[in-house]
Amino acid sequence: MSVRVRFAPSPTGYLHVGGARTALFNWLFARTSRGVFILRIEDTDLERSKEEMTAAILEGLRWLGLDWDEGPYYQSQRRDLHRATGLKLQASRSAYPCFCEPAELQRRRQEAERLGVTWKYERTCLALLPEEVQRRVAVGQPHAFRFRVPEGVTSWSDRVHGRTTFANETLEDFILLRSDGTPTYHLSVVSDDVDMKITDVIRGDDHLSNTPKQILLYRALGEPIPTFAHLPLILGPDKKRLSKRHGAVAVTEYREAGYLPEALFNFLALLGWSSGDGREFLPREELIRRFSFEGVGKKGAVFDEQKLEWLNSQYINAMPAAAIREAIRGELKARGLWDASLEGERREWFEKVLETLKPRSRKLSDLARDSAIFLSDDFAYDPGAAAKHLGDPETARRMVALRDALERVEPFDEAATEAALRKAAAGMGIAAAKLIHPLRIALTGQAVSPGIFTVLTLVGREGALRRIDRLIRSQELGR
Repeated sequence: MSVRVRFAPSPTGYLHVGGARTALFNWLFARTSRGVFILRIEDTDLERSKEEMTAAILEGLRWLGLDWDEGPYYQSQRRDLHRATGLKLQASRSAYPCFCEPAELQRRRQEAERLGVTWKYERTCLALLPEEVQRRVAVGQPHAFRFRVPEGVTSWSDRVHGRTTFANETLEDFILLRSDGTPTYHLSVVSDDVDMKITDVIRGDDHLSNTPKQILLYRALGEPIPTFAHLPLILGPDKKRLSKRHGAVAVTEYREAGYLPEALFNFLALLGWSSGDGREFLPREELIRRFSFEGVGKKGAVFDEQKLEWLNSQYINAMPAAAIREAIRGELKARGLWDASLEGERREWFEKVLETLKPRSRKLSDLARDSAIFLSDDFAYDPGAAAKHLGDPETARRMVALRDALERVEPFDEAATEAALRKAAAGMGIAAAKLIHPLRIALTGQAVSPGIFTVLTLVGREGALRRIDRLIRSQELGR
């Protein structure tokens, strides 16, 4: 039977890192196995499920390039199937009616918590005689249906954890259908997985305790049991479960922060999986070829944002300048720096700017910020840079001399401008650095930049002279 997997998010929140990693592992396994990747929205919690969350989940998956072969199916539209599955279990006596009041059950649970003991349902209603059950049903007494957990143990061979066993005595008779007829999580999941012919269930370790209950349902229904794989949890740098305090934000927020989908895809694949040879820069097609559960570890995977930034920088460096230009167009427009010339007569020049900036950039937002300096003279001088390199009272005079030298240099290229600067410095009896550092601040406002003579030629003679004049004025005014 061909592989069929599913990603089944609940639309009660955005697509976060943990959910995205689960979706990605399902997708990789499907693609590696030439199987089917199904998207199922588990929206049975009507009070908490939101349409905008569903839309955000779909948007996040599409941005990451996790295309689905079937769906999205909506669990809320499949309740008749879930109820029919529950009634089938009741008919086979795998489930029984429970007339206990929810308030009373809650009171018993709270009392057990107060005493510090574990509570599970005492099978009160299982002890009722058949005649009493029929009488209560006949008079319309509200009742739920509970699954009757058999004696023994429930075991399975987990693709990640190996042989895993739960004693059935640790499981309570869980509810399948509530008194209002609505199905519960376990019934809905198994009912859908059976109907969709899911062969492999790949999900996080937090679902491990759900698996024995669901296996028991498969057995009671006489259906094939899928293979299970429980992925290690994602941890923060403090080795605690990843949460918002660690930066566990919606996937789309990484897009807004300047990360590329290819980089986040690559990074998520490494959260709990290893290629075996230590390589970390693994493009999508290579991940599809190499993915297997043999590389999935049992221990929690630490979310290292510095590694994500490094990976992002690798993908940015491999990205054509034309593609970067399009990727940052929106941000430059928002800053009022985009005009038609950047895709017309200044396109080639601007792509040279981006190629120059690529090696220093970790995010697209870095490229938008740093390229803005080439598009406008309206930038502030970094206070730290100014304090370090503009404090000499001779700076203005020296920059006047440098300006005169640059105004006359021909051609205005890297070699000629460097020779002119060094000659000017020698003529003044100072180190070239005494001109280079103030020049860098004049051209970029920063103490650090790409090679200063590369920057100088990209800004151009006219722009460079204009910016040097601005620095000279600021120095003279500061006296």
